[in-house]
Amino acid sequence: MGLTCPNCGNEKSFLAKTLQMHVVQAGGEELELSEQTPPAMLELLCDDCDTELDFATLDADQRREMLLLLGAG
Repeated sequence: MGLTCPNCGNEKSFLAKTLQMHVVQAGGEELELSEQTPPAMLELLCDDCDTELDFATLDADQRREMLLLLGAG
């Protein structure tokens, strides 16, 4: 994929913070998942030094690959 941390040069490990919403229905004694949204990317951080990578500056292929990997694309 070709990600590189601009601060420490890490090219192997990154932390993708996402948000995903779920609607849960409570009926009687059981809970049921009735709706969920695809995850939205909140932050992309270097796992070594916690530097934030600007997701918008990644090329289109990198952004698409990251979103597909996370189930958001």
